[in-house]
Amino acid sequence: MDSTDKSGKLDIPKKAIYRLSIYYRCLQKLNSNGLDTVSSTTLARAAGVKPAQLRKDLAYFGQFGTRGLGYPVDLLASIIRETLGRERLQPVILVGAGNLGSALLRYHGFEKEGFEVIAAFDADPQASRARGINIPVLPVADLENFITEKSVKLAILCVPVEFAQSIVNRLVAAGIQGVLNFSPIVLEVTPDVTVNNVDLALELEHLSYFIR
Repeated sequence: MDSTDKSGKLDIPKKAIYRLSIYYRCLQKLNSNGLDTVSSTTLARAAGVKPAQLRKDLAYFGQFGTRGLGYPVDLLASIIRETLGRERLQPVILVGAGNLGSALLRYHGFEKEGFEVIAAFDADPQASRARGINIPVLPVADLENFITEKSVKLAILCVPVEFAQSIVNRLVAAGIQGVLNFSPIVLEVTPDVTVNNVDLALELEHLSYFIR
């Protein structure tokens, strides 16, 4: 059975892609500790999954690894890195450089994970620049031209809820294929666009259940 989609990419479920990101981080740590090989049991324990699940996820890449020895750390990390598109820095834009957006822009961990926020967009760019942001903050009116000129495919959305759908419509029309959404709203997008929602209040609500 053909395991690739129309673009030639491996057809891997969304949840498996999330787990691959976790495996990749674990492999980075193992590599920094000087380990050349890792067993499925050890890697699964580090990632917080069952060994059978890990083996199923890695089976998308075909059969490799040595029975009794495990997976070569460098090779497996390289395969996952290529699958996740981390062979080069992926350009990202952020829309909505208010308090939350500005805090994200000051985060220095994106490049370490293979992403580069190259510009932000806001209704009041001057106020956003005053928050100490080092990357360009541009007017929202420039959104479409910038996305087209820079061939950006990823966006972070931090706008007020009442503007979220209209902004995402513009993002998708301009060519954005993936959106990390911090606005507390379910966005309607075409099937070829992926939206990951980050609802901080909802996450706290879930946590509060376990607080006694």
